[in-house]
Amino acid sequence: QVQLVESGGGLVHAGGSLRLSCAASGRTFSNYAMGWFRQAPGAEREFVAGIRWTGTATSYADSVKGRFTISRDNAKNTVYLQMNNLKPEDTAVYYCGTTRVPYTFYLRPTGYDYWGQGTQVTVSS
Repeated sequence: QVQLVESGGGLVHAGGSLRLSCAASGRTFSNYAMGWFRQAPGAEREFVAGIRWTGTATSYADSVKGRFTISRDNAKNTVYLQMNNLKPEDTAVYYCGTTRVPYTFYLRPTGYDYWGQGTQVTVSS
């Protein structure tokens, strides 16, 4: 059974930093792209960042480019999201997901079949 467990959320002032982690089990982690998404109250889940299975290629939403960095450690089955210069509009529940199909990358949440439980990130102004 595939499980994704996120950690690292919290409350931070604008301009601050947080690092999210997502530990995966139950699947050959290194065969799958991983993504971070977020969902604010009343909004749809949106793509934040994604990383290919080898970790050599990444993608970011325009709103976080230059501030967030996604990385992965395939030896530890873990993906990370380093978030710097946080803004109040980054406030949301953040989810990590693993793609439905190995060796394939998706920007849409429908391309992901397993999700973590979510971790709250709150940025105060």
